Amino acid sequence: MVTSYLERAGLTPYLDALGFQLVGYGCTTCIGNSGPLPQPIADAIQQHDLVVVAVLSGNRNFDGRIHPLVRGSYLASPPLVVAFALAGTVEIDLLTQPLGRDRQGRSVYLKDLWPSAAEVHAVVRQAVSPELFTTRYRDVFTGDEMWQTLAVGAGERYGWEDASTYVRQAPFFAGLSPQPPPILDIRGARVLVWVGDSVTTDHISPAGAIPSDSPAGRYLIEHGVKLADFNTYGSRRGNHEVMMRGTFANIRLRNRLGGGREGGWTTHYPSQELITIYDAALRYQQEGAPLVVLAGKEYGSGSSRDWAAKGPLLLGVRAVLAESFERIHRSNLVGMGILPLQFAPGTTPAALGLDGSEVLGITGIADLRPGQVLTVSARRNGSTKTFQATVRADTPIEVEYYRHGGILPYVARKLAKAKG
Repeated sequence: MVTSYLERAGLTPYLDALGFQLVGYGCTTCIGNSGPLPQPIADAIQQHDLVVVAVLSGNRNFDGRIHPLVRGSYLASPPLVVAFALAGTVEIDLLTQPLGRDRQGRSVYLKDLWPSAAEVHAVVRQAVSPELFTTRYRDVFTGDEMWQTLAVGAGERYGWEDASTYVRQAPFFAGLSPQPPPILDIRGARVLVWVGDSVTTDHISPAGAIPSDSPAGRYLIEHGVKLADFNTYGSRRGNHEVMMRGTFANIRLRNRLGGGREGGWTTHYPSQELITIYDAALRYQQEGAPLVVLAGKEYGSGSSRDWAAKGPLLLGVRAVLAESFERIHRSNLVGMGILPLQFAPGTTPAALGLDGSEVLGITGIADLRPGQVLTVSARRNGSTKTFQATVRADTPIEVEYYRHGGILPYVARKLAKAKG
């Protein structure tokens, strides 16, 4: 439809000439599918540590969301996106400064280009009609030739393919028992990530392009996927192997255990090696150490996405201790069987003298109740410090979800019991 009414409005040749070729729809820009930057620009940003920004008409402006090298984004209407592109900079006051000059050298301002409401309505009447929608959407469920020629299995259920790098059977139901096992205290835990205030789900969950030198990129290369076919985390959200490797891998993540580096790095203890968060999680799992995330205020802000909770679970995270939580992400953590705990008012990891190298324990979980206060211990160099934290499983049903290991096992057991 967008292609059709832009063509009927006569705008397509001019948009093409300005570099605004129509190449996608929907979430193309929102989730970082805008494509690579020209290589000389990417090289200049990296070599000189430049802070560059995007102007877009989407609805997401989180750090690095549009492209990993683009640190900031300004949201604007489509005409303003074109106007800033004409100006070539965001350091401009469009109300008082010219966008550029015409062939005679005269200044051209935004007000000279901006159409009147009457002009806009006239073009809409000419370019958009009910018949156009009817024609375009008549065969929407038929699909194109590629869709129609897809090989489809005869069974009623999807046949999992071990070789697939897009859709794999996730381990959320592996070893599921008819009854939930008793919940136990968390002992011998290590800190995987320690972040500050307002860490968003974009920092936590995989989003955007997949870098070739990342754990997810290396996984795809090992499975025969060419760089040109990497696609994005969003397109591969059905492959937990890719998604867990992309968890906490945002290149702008500031992990206090990351040795001063931005991105998906952490320090493994007790070896004190600086490695990727995924590799550290893998090593901790091999060592039998459950994992904890330390956070500041409003942990999980931004758009709520399920992989911001699924990913940490698969990495081995069993609890998040934060000063406060974004409400939906807090609920999502419980729904994946991760215990959200809130520090007492005025208490922070730094104020407690923690440095992230401690071995943590959380006791009192066996008798879990909504809003219960649990005891957390932090052992370092032979000495132990204890403090209190409040369970943010806020309702009885959330406690029940946690007892089952999350909402997925809870529902599966309910369905199995109903059929039995």
